[in-house]
Amino acid sequence: MSNVRDIKRRIKSVSNIAQVTRAMQMVAASKMRRAQEQVLATRAYSAKAWEVLTHLAAQRGSDQGAHPLLARRDPIATTGIVLITSDKGLCGAYNGNVIRATLQFAQDLGHPVRLITVGRRGRDFMIRLGSNVVAEFSDLPPRPSLLDITPIARAAIDDFLSGDCDEVYLAYTDFINTLTQQPTVRRLLPIVPGRVESSVMREYMDDTPVHVVGEYIYEPDPNTILNTVLPRFTELQIYQAVLEALASEHSARMVAMRNATESANELIGDLTLSYYRARQEAITKEMLDIAGGAEALMSARA
Repeated sequence: MSNVRDIKRRIKSVSNIAQVTRAMQMVAASKMRRAQEQVLATRAYSAKAWEVLTHLAAQRGSDQGAHPLLARRDPIATTGIVLITSDKGLCGAYNGNVIRATLQFAQDLGHPVRLITVGRRGRDFMIRLGSNVVAEFSDLPPRPSLLDITPIARAAIDDFLSGDCDEVYLAYTDFINTLTQQPTVRRLLPIVPGRVESSVMREYMDDTPVHVVGEYIYEPDPNTILNTVLPRFTELQIYQAVLEALASEHSARMVAMRNATESANELIGDLTLSYYRARQEAITKEMLDIAGGAEALMSARA
């Protein structure tokens, strides 16, 4: 009977876990819909803004210092990486995939890396690993605005302008669809013309080679325009990466919780079958004991 009670207790425990994972799945699905609407609403604008940035970088004389954010340095001594992960777990391989892609990218560089982490999961992992984390940001609002991202962009831009790093990359997860999220590492600074690494942004960008685009005429003057546009558009790229990461996180969590709920239900089915088998076995043993006792009593009377 102890075995029957243990199985019954385990069924109740797994049922409670299934209720929790089902509730978390519903919450994640609701958040995912809002995050998906937000990321899709800004994706086209962000892609065109990046296209304008690369056009500006392709202008004649941009590599001779038209603006500090366009300045290309050689050789590269230090690289900065803005790593975007989640604050919470229970989202499958979401955090592990982007961290693994970042570590592989840093290893391929072959020189020191300075990390700016967004999200506690990435921060904790990199600190345990002994990486050089120079700034960390966490507890972003569920629906962040551009103002919430400004400190992150400011830290990355200041690192680049001060010379602490010679280039800056974004490491985040592109939202492809509910079941697919793609870890992406793409250049942020300096702005260099060329094929963008993000597959979702390429859908909104012109395939025309950048070098054939005519030069821009600036009014009132190039410095005034570039000093305003370049930092704002750089902030926008980080903002878009955060939105992509949030949509990917909620999608990954919804799928993970759905899989956990299905696994719990399957386990409950297996445990229920084991429970009935154990209960039948216990009843059979009791009936055999009763029959054996009755037979023994009849033999004693005879």
